[in-house]
Amino acid sequence: MAARSSNSRRARRIRPGDQVYGAVLPPSGTYAEYAIAPEHALAAAPSSLDLVHAAALPTAVLTAWQPLVRVAGLSAGQRVLVHAAAGGVGHLAVQIAKARGAYVIGTARRDKHDFLRELGADELIDYTTTDFTTVARDIDVVLDPISGEYGPRSLRTLTPDGVLLDVRGTGPDRTETREQAQARGLRYVEFGFTPSGDDLREVTDLVERGALRVIVDQVLPLEDAAKAHELSETGRVKGKIVLTVG
Repeated sequence: MAARSSNSRRARRIRPGDQVYGAVLPPSGTYAEYAIAPEHALAAAPSSLDLVHAAALPTAVLTAWQPLVRVAGLSAGQRVLVHAAAGGVGHLAVQIAKARGAYVIGTARRDKHDFLRELGADELIDYTTTDFTTVARDIDVVLDPISGEYGPRSLRTLTPDGVLLDVRGTGPDRTETREQAQARGLRYVEFGFTPSGDDLREVTDLVERGALRVIVDQVLPLEDAAKAHELSETGRVKGKIVLTVG
């Protein structure tokens, strides 16, 4: 979500007319021309981005930033495996991990490999021809937007102190992953992002320094929201899809 802030007596960091961006959780939602959001969920939008690209960032980038940085405490020299690396969350996770000095391995179709190398990925695995568990080894952090059977398989790539971050949200049953993680003494986190202006200010710094860019695959009108979801579920989208109003 990217917009201009409304007038508010309580506003401290944000003034009327400022261009802001942020994420709003249900039931407020943001599939609308207007939305109400608490100030703490918003930050000044990066000056280098237009509204379309600013709107593409918050939900996806917080879904990548918070688990990698706040939960896993990702640091330089660690090995990170990002599944669906060319997707909305994945392509941002690759860049965040690189910005923190990690060695980044991504799973993606071969036709997305050049794109991911441009974003800084160190090693790429074509999941259509190669079982990633036979290639990825000694992984400190796995970021998984797919879940399902990817969970138990991802556990096999981790170091004893590693962590599997499941950021899928709703979807496949995770019982098997939870049980296997517990049996192996591995850390497994089912993660859902929290709206945070503070985190977005750190993201903005990365954007303005040229260390993070959001790729917009398609821009569709709000009335095509159903089509946007269908496209997203194909797994073939590179970066984000943005809906526009008016």
